[in-house]
Amino acid sequence: MGRIVCLMGKSSTGKDTIYKELLRRGSLPFRTVVPYTTRPIRAGEREGVEYHFTDEAGFQELLAKGKIIEARAYNTCHGLWRYFTVDDGNLDLSQADYLLIGTLEAYQKLREYFGEEKVVPVLVTLDDGVRLQRALDREKSQEHPKYEEMCRRFLADGEDFSEEKLAQAGHPRAFCNNDLNVCIGEIEAYLREQL
Repeated sequence: MGRIVCLMGKSSTGKDTIYKELLRRGSLPFRTVVPYTTRPIRAGEREGVEYHFTDEAGFQELLAKGKIIEARAYNTCHGLWRYFTVDDGNLDLSQADYLLIGTLEAYQKLREYFGEEKVVPVLVTLDDGVRLQRALDREKSQEHPKYEEMCRRFLADGEDFSEEKLAQAGHPRAFCNNDLNVCIGEIEAYLREQL
């Protein structure tokens, strides 16, 4: 039986890099779950790789069809942005293990939908000062930097990953990303035990 590994953490902890590296190394044969979003595509992102990009009408259509597994909405400085996981026929736990990037809230909704034993949480952590610098560097590289939104996300992380919410999620196993290779190695070892 397959399981879903939910990789989560505050913004700019390195989740995307860890995700891509776990897939590249191939030591754990993951399939991917590509989430959906209504936010604009960023420089370097590709449709169907990091996200499926849609708009509010696309979200509402999937919702009406009962295809949404979990959804989060953020009132950003640039309007409402949604992030959501869709039962689009590409997820079959009888065939494989899957890797996705999510939030604590998404992790809890996935557990409700698939069952607690089917979802493995992996929390990536990093010092807030390092995260902030990484976020700033990433935003500077965008053609149209959105610094206000970067700051909103950074501040929202404190609430989204509060001690209370971590406790509600069962205190997922945390891995500090001070050294990328060490962090990935620790995550791989942990997942070999879990899967």
